[in-house]
Parts: sequence; structure tokens; C-alpha cells
Amino acid sequence: MRTVVIIGAGLAGCEAAWQLAQRGVPVRLVEMRPEKSTPAHHTGEFAELVCSNSLRGDGLHNAVGLLKEELRQLDSLILSCADQTRVEAGGALAVDRHGFSQLVTQRIHAHPLITVTGGEATEIPAGPAIIATGPLTSDAMAEAINRFFDGCEPLSFYDAAAPLVAADSVDMELAWFASRYDRGSADYVNCAMNQEEYRAFVRELAAAEEAEVHGFEDSKVFEGCMPVEVMARRGEDTLRYGPLKPVGLADPRTGREPYAVVQLRRDNAEGSIYNLVGFQTHLRQPEQRRVFRMIPALHKAEFLRYGVMHRNTFLNSPRLLDCYYRARKNPEIAFAGQMTGVEGYVESAASGWLAGRAMAAAERGEPLPPVNSQTAIGALGLYIAGGGLSKFQPMNINFGIMEPLGYRVKGKRNKNEEISRRALAQIGMLK
Repeated sequence: MRTVVIIGAGLAGCEAAWQLAQRGVPVRLVEMRPEKSTPAHHTGEFAELVCSNSLRGDGLHNAVGLLKEELRQLDSLILSCADQTRVEAGGALAVDRHGFSQLVTQRIHAHPLITVTGGEATEIPAGPAIIATGPLTSDAMAEAINRFFDGCEPLSFYDAAAPLVAADSVDMELAWFASRYDRGSADYVNCAMNQEEYRAFVRELAAAEEAEVHGFEDSKVFEGCMPVEVMARRGEDTLRYGPLKPVGLADPRTGREPYAVVQLRRDNAEGSIYNLVGFQTHLRQPEQRRVFRMIPALHKAEFLRYGVMHRNTFLNSPRLLDCYYRARKNPEIAFAGQMTGVEGYVESAASGWLAGRAMAAAERGEPLPPVNSQTAIGALGLYIAGGGLSKFQPMNINFGIMEPLGYRVKGKRNKNEEISRRALAQIGMLK
């Protein structure tokens, strides 16, 4: 049996490698780090989480919760490692980021059918191969992809990561543990701001000096990772109706909802590191320290990592890829991960799962797995292959790209849960 070459050991590449190897197909996994790194990575571990440590909501009433459950039932490596390194985060699945990456790395290295090769890949292999070099694809590989697609220029947008602070530097006399509406355990540290404090904070945030980012345009920022300073410029109350919304959080000192609340989420298993939820930023580091310390509970915050801004690239996938993430011009070459236009950790893993599963079927001479929009993993693949009515843009999984039920269910939550039950009833067909 032929060996499949996978370039890139991120979430998508590792998931694809695992699915191939688990089906008896040998894999050579090529990863350039740590020999050559990117502006956003900090280690040489596989599947490093460069932004948040959260894989988002874990309930079947939201689409990403459904996608995670589908992947669990499909024996996903990424979901297995995430569940084993989980840290408390209310209704979300958050992980110890270092423990998670280390576990993925260990399991990949231990698999007898996966061989890991270091160094930068600069050409598209002859095939079979899966390119999963991610949104920070090196210039050499980006040029190789451009040549492969006969000069089709990849699109680009910008992504941002939030700062991390030391837990013991948060003033807990001015903050408290709670989850919104007291749902689940009290996993978030809540930092209240009154009206005067909030307005002063927004003024300084909107005027703060940004780090130089070549070619940055607000219009090219993915809405799900909008820098906090960009939101501040959109209007004084934008943050209060976004990441700083106080709804469902009562300050125990007053018994009332504050004017605004900054939430911190645990970033490691020990609870010694927290990230500022929704605070992706590309401000200069001194400005981050100055402005974010205006949040009362963070007036003495120790920043363990400052926010960073970096360019992401993605393909015009509806023109180039099919629903199995294979190149239309040559199905022996597939792509996976954020470079295809899926957005988010779980979505990247899902693309790797389907690309790996389909390639394993092809190599074994078996039928391709049936894909439809009644499952989240299928709907995502079909969106990538077909796009929407407007210009193609990256997409998180959502119920809007899934097939409607065809009958009425009262209440949005009930309807979403019914869509999820329908999906899980047929997910076994993909195995």
C-alpha cells in the first residue's frame, strides 16, 4: 500500500494522519517546526493552540457542540486528547494547552504506521498527499500551492490571539468566580467595571497604538476573532454588547449586574494562567499592559503572553476543492485545516478527519463515505466545496449551513437539539 504524505502537524494534519493510520494506511507526516517556526507558534509540539485554549461550547443545542460529539463518535484523535486534558470552563470544552499538544504529539509518534519527518516542505508531493500547513503557511509552500493551482492567488485575512495573565496577579477583592446565569460550575473570573471606568477604558483602547502589521485592514478581520481595539472603535457600547456584556452576572458586592464585565478563562490545568476572553489584539505590548491594567481587577496584572496579530491565508475552495477537501484537478492531492476556509479548532480537526477518511477509502479501494448536510461534518465539507451566494469567506460550523428539519419544532434550542439528534442518528455511516 502506498504511503500518504501529510504536510503540517497541526490539528488537521494530525487528525488526517491518525485516521489514515488507524485504517492501515502508512503515513509520512512532515512538520517544519521547531526547525522553522511562525510568528504565532511558541513550541515544536504538534497541534499547538496558538489562540484561545477553548474549543467552544459543548452542548447539542449549538453547532460546534454537535460537531465535537460527531468527532467523538468517529474516534477523533483531537477530541480524545482534548477530553483527556480538559480544564473547567462552564459549558465550554477548554483544555490545558500544553498538556493537549504534548498528548497529541506523543500519540502520533507512538503510532507504528506514522513516520514523522522534520524540515520545511517547499513543493506539493506527487500524491497521495494532504496539505495541512495551516493559515501561517510558509512563503515557499504558498508559492508551491499557487503553482499547483495554476496561479490562483490565495485569499487572506487576519487573525488575533488574546493575552494570558498570571492568576495570582488578579485582584480577587475586585473580581469573583461565576458562570453566566450560574450555569454549570463557577469557572470564570469576572472583572466588573462601572460606567465611568468602562468609558475611560474604551476611550484609551480605541486610541491605543497598534503594533505594525503589514497590510492590515479592518475589513479583512474575521468577525469571530475581531481585535478588541477594532470593536472599541465601532462605538462606545460595542464591547458591552459583545465580550464585555454583563448579562447574567451579578456582582456579589452589590447584588446587581455591573455596567460591564471582563471575563477570564482558565488556560491550564493548574489554574495558574488565565486568558482574557474576547481580547484578541494587535496593540503594541506596552500599550496592552497600560490599557488592560485599566480594568480594575487587573491593575497589577502580570502578563505571561501578550496578544499577537498575524496573517492567515485561505484558498478559494469552492472553485478548487470538492466536499472531501480534494483538489478538483487532482483528487490524489487534498487540503485540510484553516487554509481551506474552515474557521476554528474543531472545524480544522473535522476537515482533517474527512480528508483522511476519504483518502484512506481511496487507497483501500473502498467507496467514499457518504456526505450530506444533515451532519455537521458533512455540512462543513459541502460549504467548503460550494460556498455561499456571496464572496467566499471562512466559516465556523453553524446550523444555518445544515439541512433544515422540514417540520416545525417550537423553540430555537429545541430545534437545534432535534437537528443534532438527527445528525447523530446517522453519523455511523461515515465510519
